[in-house]
Amino acid sequence: MAASLANDWPQTRSGIEQRTREFGMTMAFRDAPDDHLRVRAVVDEWLRIVDADDHAERARLLNRMMAESAAHPYLTDHDGEGWHLHYREPDDALPLVLRAVISVGTSLHLVGRGMHRLGRCAADPCTNVVVDVTRNGRQRYCSVRCANRDGVRRHRARASTPS
Repeated sequence: MAASLANDWPQTRSGIEQRTREFGMTMAFRDAPDDHLRVRAVVDEWLRIVDADDHAERARLLNRMMAESAAHPYLTDHDGEGWHLHYREPDDALPLVLRAVISVGTSLHLVGRGMHRLGRCAADPCTNVVVDVTRNGRQRYCSVRCANRDGVRRHRARASTPS
């Protein structure tokens, strides 16, 4: 979800809330006038984690983001549909919830798959975030389009180099 927000920033608060629903968050959030700006700050903070120079720096930034999260994870069966995790108190604002969900989700991804599985697209000039979920852990591009474009660029560079 964080990569989706970073790569295609919604223009409105309702667009952010719609994106959370696309990623399985079904709860409603109380509306605050600065939600859009505050969620952008959460995404920008997360992008510093994406762009960290090394694993130790990435962990330091991520630990700070989790420590500063006002929400905490807890188990609930409030809707009778089974136990699940919530990362918020019932009346927490959208930015607080997303800070917790994004930081914990990123941490689980990195410790479960590898600290290197988060970065930027390798196709110049694309700067989209790549969250590597591949089996072999070598995803470098945000899309097939970027991979193909970069492959063509590399092929043309080789073809234009005299032997």
